[in-house]
Amino acid sequence: MTALTLSTAGAPGLRADAIVVGVAKGSASRSGNLVVAPGAEAVDAAFEGKLADVLETLGATGAEGEVTKLPAPSGFKAPLVLAVGLGTQPAKDARYDGEALRRAAGAAARALAGAKKAAFALPLTDAADAGAVGEGALLGAYSFDVYKETAQPKGAGKGRGGKAPLADVVLLGGKPRDKAYKAAVERATAVAEELNRARDLINTPPNDLNPAAFAAIAQDAAKAHGLKVQVLDEKALTKGGYGGILGVGSGSASAPRLVKLSYTSPKAKKHLALVGKGITYDSGGISLKPAGHNETMKCDMSGAAAVFAAVVAAARLGLEVNVTGWLALAENMPSGSAVRPGDVLRMFSGKTVEVLNTDAEGRLVLADALWAASQEKPDAIVDVATLTGAMMLALGSRTFGIMANDDAFRTAVHEAAQEVGEDSWPMPLPEHLRKGMDSPVADIANMGERMGGGLVAGLFLREFVGEGIPWAHLDIAGPAFNEQGPFGYTPKGGTGSAVRTLVRLAELTAAGDLG
Repeated sequence: MTALTLSTAGAPGLRADAIVVGVAKGSASRSGNLVVAPGAEAVDAAFEGKLADVLETLGATGAEGEVTKLPAPSGFKAPLVLAVGLGTQPAKDARYDGEALRRAAGAAARALAGAKKAAFALPLTDAADAGAVGEGALLGAYSFDVYKETAQPKGAGKGRGGKAPLADVVLLGGKPRDKAYKAAVERATAVAEELNRARDLINTPPNDLNPAAFAAIAQDAAKAHGLKVQVLDEKALTKGGYGGILGVGSGSASAPRLVKLSYTSPKAKKHLALVGKGITYDSGGISLKPAGHNETMKCDMSGAAAVFAAVVAAARLGLEVNVTGWLALAENMPSGSAVRPGDVLRMFSGKTVEVLNTDAEGRLVLADALWAASQEKPDAIVDVATLTGAMMLALGSRTFGIMANDDAFRTAVHEAAQEVGEDSWPMPLPEHLRKGMDSPVADIANMGERMGGGLVAGLFLREFVGEGIPWAHLDIAGPAFNEQGPFGYTPKGGTGSAVRTLVRLAELTAAGDLG
């Protein structure tokens, strides 16, 4: 992992491979001229106050994530200055948005793959800004190269194009002895490392990450971080009556698992339950996905990866809240033993479900896990899932939808997501759509009206939440896996979507500020 430290050193005398500075598009009063952001004063002075002019000559505009490299001025121990765009300059007396700093740091870290050490001289108004820059840099430096050993040029090491990820990030302008700054860096490190662990899981091919393998990883993490872990295998699931998870996993040679991962604090007054969809590969089952829709289905366990990462992060941060993660793990495959359209499953809750489409499997495993979580009567439940293509049609590839059984709780979850920089949008649960799931042979069907399919899935899940428990459903089908090029701190492939939102929810719950 990339190391993160604070430093009060000046940019000219710091030994590093590069100095990172921020630039922005001028505010309206400057009519779009490039401006150098705070933090880069020493670098600008070395250019005799003309750094912006030099960068404009090189084509820099200050656009978000834009990277411009130039030789460092005489007298600097670092050979390179990297200017990264922060977007539009904030109004007078306003600060740069934390997400803008996070994305800029991520873009810079990606551009510095192969470097050993970089000093980030971006605007740091307070400890929160230091945390944002640090988090962005650590996330931007991420690279998944486990399966590229033989493809690397001899001696090149891992990373993009044979380049190792940026090894050390130094935040200039930080205060190493200040408790708030130290806490911000520790938090950024814990969250980023666990989010990157989730990315690794999502990117791991399904022939190496089946339900049993995922459960074993969770067990190892539990030992390392003092968590309690319980793994229900196929025998325990059968004995317990987990018909949803068993039904989805019945067509695979890799048996399903339900993993309960628990972090408890002796000072906790609240209990937050997190439930993650963990379909380690989704073929669609008997209702087979069409050609062109199978290649990325290793990412269908992104919800479980996010929950796993969030619980471990809560433990590393020592949050004063109890957090229980439920990982509903199965592989959805077609075979002679697979569940069929028309079958009826008896769920853990006792309700029966008519399966009309085996590709609507995520809601089946989540239903069992939601009911299991409800039995402990937590103060709130949040589930995370790559659940529906309909949500992608509604919100695109970078925004996840939020549904809930309580409007105030939905708002609180949305605000938490926005606070940490994860794009999301509150969605309704229209009661009239529930009728479409009425079944002539079972309590409910796993499909309803085609239009509003993401909302229908949310209504289905609501049926399996214990009475009186605030619950929210995050459909991360869009942002969980980035099939386009990298941007900001987001790589191509698994993104770790929702991890930061879940950690923030745990922090808010600990403080008594959620809902």
